[in-house]
Amino acid sequence: MDDKHNDSARRFTRDDWAYKPGAWRGRLEGIHAGTDATLAFYETEEIGQGPVLHVHPYAETFIVLEGRGRYQIGDTVIEAEAGDVLVGPANVPHKFSNLGPGKLKTVDIHHGPEWIQTDLETRD
Repeated sequence: MDDKHNDSARRFTRDDWAYKPGAWRGRLEGIHAGTDATLAFYETEEIGQGPVLHVHPYAETFIVLEGRGRYQIGDTVIEAEAGDVLVGPANVPHKFSNLGPGKLKTVDIHHGPEWIQTDLETRD
């Protein structure tokens, strides 16, 4: 079946997108959902934890569901909290980390049907 042209409503459970059962970590690529957007789900309780500096060839929208995060998007640094929405332009390096206390939980919208990421740093 060509998922890209599916005109029916679709339901995806956590089992469909989570990296492991019960986790709020994973992704649902638009190509499998019949959309032009990929969803990334992220959660960590570890202070300072987050993805390394990286870039995508499409824009990314960050939705903070819970907690507080420090976002670096290009030369701009923003401390965001639950309810904030940030937008990073295509091809602009970015990263974020949990400021704490408690967990950082996000949904990030990648404005492309497939996950494409180039890491610009390595994790220590």
